[in-house]
Parts: sequence; structure tokens; C-alpha cells
Amino acid sequence: MQQLESMILEGTLKPGQKLPPERELAAQFEVSRPSLREAIQKLTARGLLFSRHGGGTYVSEQIGASFIDPLQELLSSHDEFLYDQLEFRDALEGLSAYYAALRSTEADKQMLTRAYQNLLSVYEKNDPVLEAKVDAEFHMAIAEAAHNVVLLHTLRGLFSMLEKSIVSNLKNLFQKKESRPVLLKQHQAMYDAIMASNPEQARAAAHEHLVFVEDSLLEMRREETRIQRSLRRVQTTS
Repeated sequence: MQQLESMILEGTLKPGQKLPPERELAAQFEVSRPSLREAIQKLTARGLLFSRHGGGTYVSEQIGASFIDPLQELLSSHDEFLYDQLEFRDALEGLSAYYAALRSTEADKQMLTRAYQNLLSVYEKNDPVLEAKVDAEFHMAIAEAAHNVVLLHTLRGLFSMLEKSIVSNLKNLFQKKESRPVLLKQHQAMYDAIMASNPEQARAAAHEHLVFVEDSLLEMRREETRIQRSLRRVQTTS
């Protein structure tokens, strides 16, 4: 039971993921299948696992849901809180990048490389929704490589809201074509620093990325305000 709990905590077993077959897990843990079933039953009673009709045991999708759905919807539908999200991301993702550069294993770096290459592959498609998805997955790969379970589950709980905020950010930043190459270079800087095991550089790259997004969105909002003000003046004088 403790081994299964550890796999859930460390992110090896993710929310909604199906557990491997009993025979495989029993062999991995070097226990009998009845002992494994007993452990699964106890974790199911605690709400950490659940059985799905048609077979199979799954990790509860509620694990790490720090922000419940109604709050996610509220935060996502009010633009004035977008900058609060970016500030929070700046703090958390700076830590993620720092510890990922400090602690990531070769397996972590392979996972991060796949996430980064996936980001590169969709860059040319100019699809903000798809790019937002792989962008968020890249940031989550960094969080997993940080090997801090509290940080990981906090960010995973925010994943849905994070993805929505990235979609919103990209749709706005797509209006300025010069922004996207800068964003790509910033992701590369984070990736390179982590791969080079340089924690301070990784944290600085993450901070530069989030500050750029916040500053760009603020400037776009100011520009929109100036345009609306000018239009009102024209309508008043005409």
C-alpha cells in the first residue's frame, strides 16, 4: 500500500491513469496477489483509487485538485485575475526550473526532451489551442523533473487553469507576430539550462519568460485602451 501511495505522490501514477495489471504489480512489489488486492481495496476506500465499469483500477482524478472546477471557471472568466495567475506561475515555475536543473535524472531529461520537441513540432502550425496544450505539458514536465511532490501536485492541480490561461495568452500574443519567436527562445533557454544542470540560469530563464508574457499582455491592454479612447473621441466629434 505504501509503495502504491509513493507512486501516486511522486507522479509515477497520474490522476485518471489505469494501474498496471495485478500480476505485473505483484511481481514489481514482490508480494502475493491477494496482498496487492487488499492494498488496492484500502486505497479505494480512502478515495485514492477507483474501479471503472468494464474492468481496471484507476487513480482518482480528484487527486491534486487544489482548485475545484467552480473556482477554475471563475478565475478563467475574469481577465483581471490573469496577472495574478502569471505572478503565481512565476513563483512556482521558477522553483520548478531551479530544482529540475538541480535534480533531474537522465530519464527526466529524456521526458523533457520529448516535451520540448513536441513543442517545436507544433510551433509552425499556428494553432493556439494545440500549442497551449503542448506548452502546458512542457511546463509540467519541468515540474515532474523537479522531484518535489508538493510543488508537482500544486501545479498539476492548476493544470486545467494553467492551460486555459496559456490559450488566452497565446491568442493575444499571436496578434503580434514578433512575440512568438521570443517565446520559443525563452522555452529553449529553460530547456538548455535544465539540460546543462544550471539551476540559477534555469530559474532566471523561467522568470524572464513569465515577465515577458505579463509585460506583453499589459502593453497590449494599454494599446487597446488607447485605441478605444481614440474611437470614442472620433465618434464624439463626428
